[in-house]
Amino acid sequence: MSALTLKVALNLTAQALSAARQINAAPLTVAVLDSSGYLLALQREDGASLLRPSIAIGKAWGAIALGKGSRLLALDAQQRPSFYAALNGMGRGDIVPVPGGVLILDEAGNVLGAVGISGDTSDIDEQCAISAVEAQGLRADAGVVA
Repeated sequence: MSALTLKVALNLTAQALSAARQINAAPLTVAVLDSSGYLLALQREDGASLLRPSIAIGKAWGAIALGKGSRLLALDAQQRPSFYAALNGMGRGDIVPVPGGVLILDEAGNVLGAVGISGDTSDIDEQCAISAVEAQGLRADAGVVA
């Protein structure tokens, strides 16, 4: 796969929401962006709060913009808060540096896009994103430090 299609993006949102229901997560919002950072799909479950779409997009956009999963962005933001404040003033979207933004990679490691999820704890958001990506036969890069 060389590009993320709308069909795959919609499957990713459906799979993420299915994973969330299996673990009784809070209502989630799932955003899927292509490799250029453009929104392909966004789904907000009933009961998800007002800012969840912006947060989900910000998690995914940060992963695309900086080329690493948002768990690593969170660690980096702790060390360089001024840098992240400046980034949010420069970019075309806000970066939300907390877990839940996962890069979508093909089998060769090429970035196809990103999934951002918001609604539950950041760890649960990230877990649902990883499950969705892997269910599509793709690789997820959440920025997990080994």
